Amino acid sequence: MPGPLTKKVPTPNPFWLASAPPTNSGDQVKRAFDAGWGGAVWKALGQPIQNVSSRFGSTNYFAGRHVGFNNIELITDRPLEANFREIAEVKRLYPKNAVIASLMVESRAEWRDIIRRAIDAGADGLELNFGCPHGMCERGMGSAVGQEPKVNEEITSWAVDYSTVPVLVKLTPNVSDIVPHGLAAKRGGAHGVSLINTIKSVIGVDIDRFVPLPRVGDLATNGGYCGAAVKPIALHMVAALARHPDFRLPLSGIGGIATWRDAVEFMLLGSGTVQVCTEVMLRGYGIVGDLIEGLTEYMRTHGFQRLDDFVGRAVPAFREWGELDLNYEVVAKIDATTCIGCQRCLVACMDGAHQCIHPDPSGSRVPVVDESECVGCNLCQIVCPVDGCVTMEQVANGYAPATWREHEAAGVLLRPKKGSHG
Repeated sequence: MPGPLTKKVPTPNPFWLASAPPTNSGDQVKRAFDAGWGGAVWKALGQPIQNVSSRFGSTNYFAGRHVGFNNIELITDRPLEANFREIAEVKRLYPKNAVIASLMVESRAEWRDIIRRAIDAGADGLELNFGCPHGMCERGMGSAVGQEPKVNEEITSWAVDYSTVPVLVKLTPNVSDIVPHGLAAKRGGAHGVSLINTIKSVIGVDIDRFVPLPRVGDLATNGGYCGAAVKPIALHMVAALARHPDFRLPLSGIGGIATWRDAVEFMLLGSGTVQVCTEVMLRGYGIVGDLIEGLTEYMRTHGFQRLDDFVGRAVPAFREWGELDLNYEVVAKIDATTCIGCQRCLVACMDGAHQCIHPDPSGSRVPVVDESECVGCNLCQIVCPVDGCVTMEQVANGYAPATWREHEAAGVLLRPKKGSHG
């Protein structure tokens, strides 16, 4: 793994604000740095536009519990002169914090001009926004660039030629495979990439007005999906680039980071810095204290002295399905002392999985696992409301490790069942 991005862009800690409403102005970024954020990626700069109203939407489990967030807001709607003046002021007051200028323009001449102005203002690095999935892509920018590797490579090369500070490329997730797009950024000379940007989406529909959400008068459009719901997609894309032997650039991970554990997961899969947006919009800049404290304690308990000690540590374990051991086997165990008899595991197993959990014939409230039929799918553990009540435990089945290719070569279609593991 290459060294963390913090070696190219010095910063007090790896927690950055992503380019979004929380980095819209100098006053906001100063308050964020006072709260403890290590860096900020300024809200995207380009030809200022008129945003719409309304512009945000959310999917909730229940009132107040946000799962996914959607926005149709575009780049800055403030004069570039004001933005650059505020960047200069922030860098004067906070010289040790990283200020990255997010940029999005069209022509080569515009890229040359805005890069010069951003660097003159004191930006420590540039982030090329090749990811915006709404509004800007209709104008030939954002994901319209990010979805075309050749265009990505070309514009990145312009930026690298004009820049005297590190250049990051912010990648779009609205592609079938992130690797060609990361490699395009590398060919263009990028010093690192950040990912993911938001996912093209419709957050919901007003079922009385018959208009998708968020609603602008009587019309709507697709927006960008972010928040906790996109974390699994972001982790996959970060890991896909981190493990590719031809990529090997620093990564800044984005997407659904709400806690220190989320941040550590991104780091273990290769991110040297992490960027946060949605959780700050929902809970404010103060969450960074919990992020720093949690990361510090994690490093202490694991004996890590530096980020280098664990960034990318989980990458070697991320493989293709065909490399997995088909003979590895776990079964569900239910702890009778903590089971509350809710029967959720039984219902889930019978209706949604493999019919191996049954009522106890003796009448006990604790369901019984037929281990000879259990495939170790984890569904019972997922639906159980009591932490630690259902565990998945490895069983010694007598079979040597083997991948599907080894099974195929041996003419084995299914591993024979060996009866109860009890």
